[in-house]
Amino acid sequence: MTEDAAVPDLRASDADRERVAEILRDALAEGRLDMEEFEERLDATYQARTYGELTPITRDLPDHAAAVPAVSLTKQPERGGGWASRIVGGDDSGTSSWAVAVMSGFQRRGHWTAPRRFNCLAFWGGGEIDLREANFADREVVINAVAIMGGVEVIVPPGVEVIVRGIGVMGGFDHREEGVPGDPGAPRVIVTGFAFWGGVGVDRKLPRAEKQRLREERRRERLERKEDRRRELEGSPEREDRG
Repeated sequence: MTEDAAVPDLRASDADRERVAEILRDALAEGRLDMEEFEERLDATYQARTYGELTPITRDLPDHAAAVPAVSLTKQPERGGGWASRIVGGDDSGTSSWAVAVMSGFQRRGHWTAPRRFNCLAFWGGGEIDLREANFADREVVINAVAIMGGVEVIVPPGVEVIVRGIGVMGGFDHREEGVPGDPGAPRVIVTGFAFWGGVGVDRKLPRAEKQRLREERRRERLERKEDRRRELEGSPEREDRG
């Protein structure tokens, strides 16, 4: 038997299954799979034990060849990441440095670069500044929010330190996330400004990808428990006696 022919029978690792799950998530976001197809294939992914079982799951999707990588007998170093890779520094002033909502709304979310200072105004309107997937132009960024009969919501990921210095007149600034220690090397977000008959909220949420990963992890654990239970029943003495 050749080495290539033996590959489908090799046991897949958790990392291999996660690569396939990532392709499925991309296909769901692009509309290539509906939710029912996504869930069926995801279940099959986490139940797969070999490369041969993983391969058909993404055969009709783009980049399916990358789902089952070449087998390596040496452990590869993990790719760099963490906060250091998200603080771009240098002369990068950010993707956007201001936003205005007058009887309307604005959003800054997804993959964008938060500048050293972001100014925004919400007048009879609302705004959302989501930093969960953002890069940061510096280790310390300032969000200066003015909310007049409107509101601004700032969303930060876990690990980011938050300092609130805003002033409210018949309005207010949310201080609930203030005082939570930041991770080593994580950026600091200072929220300042003015609220009149309005408010500036600060909320801490997991990134969407992390929430999706946790949901899939719980689903995988349920499947593994069901599989373990099935094996226990198949190997029970009562079943053997009946045989």
